[in-house]
Amino acid sequence: MADEISDLRLFVRIVAAGSLSEAARRLHSSLPAVSRRLAGLESRLGVRLINRGSRHFSLTEEGALLHERGLFILDELDAAVAEVGTRLETPHGHIRVGAPLEIGRRRIAPLIAEFSRRYPRITVELLLSDSPADVAGDDLDVGLLTDNPSDTGMVSRRLLSSRRVVCASPDYLAQHGTPQTPQDLLHHDCLRLVRGRRIFDRWTFQENGHGLEVQIKGTLLSNNAEVIHDWAVGGSGIVLKALWDIQDDLRDGRLIALLEPYANDYLFLNAVFPSRRHLPPRVRVFLDFLADALQQQDANPEGL
Repeated sequence: MADEISDLRLFVRIVAAGSLSEAARRLHSSLPAVSRRLAGLESRLGVRLINRGSRHFSLTEEGALLHERGLFILDELDAAVAEVGTRLETPHGHIRVGAPLEIGRRRIAPLIAEFSRRYPRITVELLLSDSPADVAGDDLDVGLLTDNPSDTGMVSRRLLSSRRVVCASPDYLAQHGTPQTPQDLLHHDCLRLVRGRRIFDRWTFQENGHGLEVQIKGTLLSNNAEVIHDWAVGGSGIVLKALWDIQDDLRDGRLIALLEPYANDYLFLNAVFPSRRHLPPRVRVFLDFLADALQQQDANPEGL
């Protein structure tokens, strides 16, 4: 197998050089030695790979096929060897991570502190924003998004799923009553999130096995998820939040879950990064740590 890989690599180098003599020069070998190895490869395969000329050559149909496949095979082999080698290194260096403000502050930041204690040679810079992380534009190693990446050149790894919960404070419900169906929300003050010119005012439910969408209204809007959270806890309206954002509020009674039989809305947390190939060890161990830690935090079968 080693000889076959070596001869395949030689063949690819010959094609790249454009002639046997130039290949011999680049390989610091002799023309007869290169010619013998090429002839040996052709003999084993039982086909001619190259039509030789006095100065240049052309690939046969079989030679073109072997060259195309050979490039792919050698690229994959080199990537695998490099990946195995990097796993043996002690991870070190700097990581820039972008995350949504609310889950970033409540869930990701404490985990990064734990990660830093485990990997003291890695420094982590956490950038929080209500705007979606822009991996390329913000020069991030990892972006944590609650939507799928718009850049098709990025790789996405799902870290977590969370049910979205309609909820309100006890004070709000005492003053305005408790909605019993999704349609009842039309008569309540609902808190709306804004992203640029887009208002997130359509909440989805399930009723009798069918999807249902309700366009909610309300007097308060904000582009900041934490402000909306605080308004809800303060009794200013009904809110739709990911469970990962309000678990403590539900447990401690600051918020009460509503319309549970109609729940049919989920949010996903994805880690987005440029490429799996040659992923730096520091980024690889960070992603693995984050995925494991987030799953371990949540004992319920939905993950969140």
